[in-house]
Amino acid sequence: MATPSESAPFKRRSLFKVAGLGAAGAAGLPLAACAGIESDGGSTQESEGFDFLPDHEEWPLPVQPDLVGEPPHHPSAFTSYPDPAQAVTDLPSGTGTYEITVPCWGAAPAQDDPYFATLADSWGGTVLKLRQGDGMTYGDTAVQWIKADEYGDGIALFNWMTGSFGNFRETVVNSFYDLSEIVEGDIADRWPLLAAIPSAAWGQAVFSKDPDDPETAGIYGIPMNYSGGQGNGILARTDLLEAEGLAMPTTVEELLEVCRAWSDDANGRWAFAGLDWFLGQWFGLGGIDGWNWDPEQKKMINNIELPEFTELMEFRRTLWDEKLIHPDAPTGTLDAAAMQMAGQVMFTQDNLVRWNDYNLLVKKGEAEGAVAPLPPLAAKGRTPIVPVSAGIGGWTFLNKGLSKEQVEEILDVANWTAAPYGTTEWELLNYGVEGTHFEMDADGNPAYTAVGSEVVQNPVNLKAFACQVDTFLTGDPDMVAARFEYNASIKEYFVEPPFQGIRIEAPAEAKAAGTTLWDQQQDVAYGRAELSSIPEMVETYMKNGGEVAREYYTEAYKNVYGDE
Repeated sequence: MATPSESAPFKRRSLFKVAGLGAAGAAGLPLAACAGIESDGGSTQESEGFDFLPDHEEWPLPVQPDLVGEPPHHPSAFTSYPDPAQAVTDLPSGTGTYEITVPCWGAAPAQDDPYFATLADSWGGTVLKLRQGDGMTYGDTAVQWIKADEYGDGIALFNWMTGSFGNFRETVVNSFYDLSEIVEGDIADRWPLLAAIPSAAWGQAVFSKDPDDPETAGIYGIPMNYSGGQGNGILARTDLLEAEGLAMPTTVEELLEVCRAWSDDANGRWAFAGLDWFLGQWFGLGGIDGWNWDPEQKKMINNIELPEFTELMEFRRTLWDEKLIHPDAPTGTLDAAAMQMAGQVMFTQDNLVRWNDYNLLVKKGEAEGAVAPLPPLAAKGRTPIVPVSAGIGGWTFLNKGLSKEQVEEILDVANWTAAPYGTTEWELLNYGVEGTHFEMDADGNPAYTAVGSEVVQNPVNLKAFACQVDTFLTGDPDMVAARFEYNASIKEYFVEPPFQGIRIEAPAEAKAAGTTLWDQQQDVAYGRAELSSIPEMVETYMKNGGEVAREYYTEAYKNVYGDE
């Protein structure tokens, strides 16, 4: 399995010329004949090298981090809360009122809370009313809202929600405002913070009406939450390991032995409540959607065609057969975090934010023990890999029916929300009003009040409205230092994907085949099918969409890197 070399040719100034795979090729019609762009043929989009991106201009941070890393995969860190400085001193005068649709998990806070009025006053008077959709169903319902043009003046979409759309690129270019003419070039006079957002983040907000024609590309969204590094991990209850005299595993084989030593199905103790996120990298499998370039065959090979895939499935089946994983894991409904806190589960797969959250609960006396992430693991003596990709968390899209002046007013607000940690704007957006939503604790750190947790901390609100100029590790000093050290310890294993800087949306047929393949893997992993069915699984996948995907990714790869 090979990844492209740094010297591989990269077509910086054009979109992919993937014959027959763009919207027009798939539909069999010239674009001029289409009222809207609709196809299931997939699309491939560069996110770098465009001349219509905002000119990047550094914005001087008001305070410097205490620990200097190597962003974006090893971010810098603050171990103490700084005195915040005002970032936007020349406030615009906004008079408009706009409705923005955002996801909300849990109870939506009342918008007559002073938090929202204070925000509006602080960024110049523009009112952004939130239309708060149920986060659990948001991706699916957003498809219907957008089709019906019932999402207001803008909508926030996290990138992991895009799978609900038949062809997300087409939805974007048909539905949302093309910001290119407004934000291209030198925008630092009016929007200095938007100008300081990394160009790579703006590039990931580029979509094209025709993937074969670079003239149809444009910036269709405000990028949100640019970051890199390892976002998720396997968290272990280190106190429970120590109590049994077990060491933190450093290989997959050691992990399996720890699972066997600790699990006790009869007494309600399991190593895992679920495990499927990290297995590929543990067995040396990576790529995009399971596809990797084979330089000898000069084509894409899927992970399922490799012997390492069988090793992976054997490992998963071992966990099930030996009752090392919870018997209800196939339902996908277990609360793994709660079970780990109760001591019923040793390991959880989770966002590494929970590493911080769990240990803070311990400090408050609300939980027992401690958790920490496993180091990078590999099986059979392989070198571990940690796939990383610097990217945005999603976009705020604006309705194409807005006027230019309205869009500019909303961008005034986005500029304000782009203020980074260490500014009064960031503090207000993320903590609310002091005395109402937060108080300063004995160590000089902001701490949410009960109403602050309900109104500001828990909901998405507008905290993800736009990228911040820079992102840092912040919070409890002990946890910041631990996370910074962990990031430093794993950076030697970082591996970027073969299509770094490219956004690829596979053809619908390939997506459907991938869904079926995943269901079949789950059947084998949970004892509903035998390991001997893997060859048939591979054959089914290739026949029902896998070969379409192979052709698609092979051609896309050649257009980026040539025939290396």
